[in-house]
Amino acid sequence: MLTNVFDFFSKNKKKNDETLQLAKQKAKEIVVHANEESLRVKQEAEREARRIVKEALQVEKRIELRAQNIDAKSKALEKERAKINQSRKEIEEKKEELAKKITKVSGLSRDQAKKAVLKSWENRLEKEIVERIKEAEATIKAKVDQKAREMIVDAMRYGAVDYVSEYTVAAVSLPTNDYKGRIIGKDGRNIRAFELATGVDADLEEDGVIKLSSFDAIRREVARVALKKLIKDGRIQPQRIEEIVKKTKQDIEKTVYQAGEDLIHRVGVFNLPTEIVKLLGKFKYRYSYGQNMILHTLEETKIGVALAHELKADVNVTKLGCLLHDIGKVINDKEGNHVELGVQLLKRHRFPQTVIDCVASHHEDVPFNSVEAVIVYLADAISGGRPGARHEDFQSYLKRIETIEGVVKEREGIKDVYALQAGRELRVIVKPEKYNDKTIALLAEEVRKDLETKFKVFPGQIKITVIREVRAETVTQI
Repeated sequence: MLTNVFDFFSKNKKKNDETLQLAKQKAKEIVVHANEESLRVKQEAEREARRIVKEALQVEKRIELRAQNIDAKSKALEKERAKINQSRKEIEEKKEELAKKITKVSGLSRDQAKKAVLKSWENRLEKEIVERIKEAEATIKAKVDQKAREMIVDAMRYGAVDYVSEYTVAAVSLPTNDYKGRIIGKDGRNIRAFELATGVDADLEEDGVIKLSSFDAIRREVARVALKKLIKDGRIQPQRIEEIVKKTKQDIEKTVYQAGEDLIHRVGVFNLPTEIVKLLGKFKYRYSYGQNMILHTLEETKIGVALAHELKADVNVTKLGCLLHDIGKVINDKEGNHVELGVQLLKRHRFPQTVIDCVASHHEDVPFNSVEAVIVYLADAISGGRPGARHEDFQSYLKRIETIEGVVKEREGIKDVYALQAGRELRVIVKPEKYNDKTIALLAEEVRKDLETKFKVFPGQIKITVIREVRAETVTQI
């Protein structure tokens, strides 16, 4: 039994020794591993520390280099500043020296000399600026004139219309001279009835023709057509004359309205009041210095529309302004010039103010207040002023102009008188010793009264301008 116990303890001891040995070996391995890990961490820490130190040294070097550069730049700036200050000092010294010299030479104080120098430079610069402005203005004017000529020529090309020159006196040819006696009638009753019904004067002095004259072109046209109908009908007597004239007036009224509609449709305007259309139709029988007003209006409107497109203006306002600018010329039942009558008519029919302004200023009676008004004025001038557009008897024209000038020349203290714009403008040059600046206004009013007394009826208005010019002259001696 003791043997068994001994064996048991022996076996346990052996087992414990083995276990202890394994534990020691394991502990030794752990210690070795820990030493190796510690060595590795230490080495990494040393490498990291060396890297940080190295980077720190590099940063320190860069900072040191930058500091050196800054110092160098600061020194350079100091040198430049010193040079600038030196230059300023030298300039001030030179200015002082120059000011002293100027003061010494001219006898001016320092402030006076400074002002003189500045004034000199201002004058030089002003002269240079003025010269450059003039050069720019000349260049712009040349370009503007060229562009304006191109636009006007192009507008005139659009405004080209067929044009037939007609006279204002109507003439009716007779088949034979026997008809003249039949037209005159017994004791002149037929011709008196004819003149009374038509309101025209009949001239029967020439053989084979009867001339009809009247200030109203429509009356003259009624008389011409009615006379042709009477000659064709053959029954020439007072009652038949009245019937034919009445029927002819109705036909002419229809013709006038159709002419007005045709005109507004040709220029692209619609839905105008009936009264306006009728008045525009009267243009068919109305002439201004030999220029038919329908053709003039059509031509002017085409020119105005072309200019409005070029200048980016309101085409509709321009079109209406051109179409209606002379409508006052066919208003015969009211007093006033054609511009005033036209403006009153358009106001009564509530046309836009921009259109009314175009009509009011197309003869420069009032200032232009829109681009469209200027275009209407230009289109009217181009159409009426082109060669061949207007004509009148030269002798009667010359006589009228001489009469206008003669009325004023009769007054004392008048130096020269010039009638311009076909007699629409009168310039009176007075002797300065006979009139002063106050009395020339009174003279203008007196000239107006003289002309109104001389001409009971005159086609249009006359603008009177009195000029008083004072001159002082002398001659140098050699």
